[in-house]
Amino acid sequence: MTLPPKTRYPAYDVLAKRDTVSWDDATRAVIDERLATPSTPAFCDAAQWRAVTALCACIVPQRSEAPQIPVAALVDAKLAKNSGDGYRDARLPALQEAWRIGLAAVDEESRARFGLPFASIEEVSQIALLQAMERGELVSAAWQGMPSKLFFAERVLHDICSAYYSHPHAWSQIGFGGPANPRGYVRMGFDRRDPWEAVESREHGPEKRHAR
Repeated sequence: MTLPPKTRYPAYDVLAKRDTVSWDDATRAVIDERLATPSTPAFCDAAQWRAVTALCACIVPQRSEAPQIPVAALVDAKLAKNSGDGYRDARLPALQEAWRIGLAAVDEESRARFGLPFASIEEVSQIALLQAMERGELVSAAWQGMPSKLFFAERVLHDICSAYYSHPHAWSQIGFGGPANPRGYVRMGFDRRDPWEAVESREHGPEKRHAR
């Protein structure tokens, strides 16, 4: 899978703000919890953990030289807490049940097509299976009536990408300053930057933004 370009903000570390006026105690507590996410699953069993780890690697591949974001662990933590989004499509089961059904179905579809569970097949086959899921072409009885296309859009993409971009390492990679609490942002106009925001590397083009 093609990886995104190297970070535009090589000298930026959002965690340098931790003990500054940019963040308050409540913000620090939330971020510290994410940084301390256990590497062993609290919700998934062994087969589910292998499947969700493989799914995360396909959806948000990471460079080996970059700080690694524990995406699968963050998804598992969400499932263990059973913390929903405050809404869901009526065609989807509740969060935990949707993932239980979906992970089992992904492995079943993989065995039917390739003779092995999803985590054990080659990357090109994993991507082909995910593309079929995205198109809604996976319709085996293992889905228990849950549309595979909906599971892909509302659970796989939503939960995995949300987990990835909730982590401070991802914020540093994209130049995001994290929660604007309590400091906030002052220079809100186009092409303007507050002094505590990330500075883009000149390797990715001339620096055009100026703090005033």
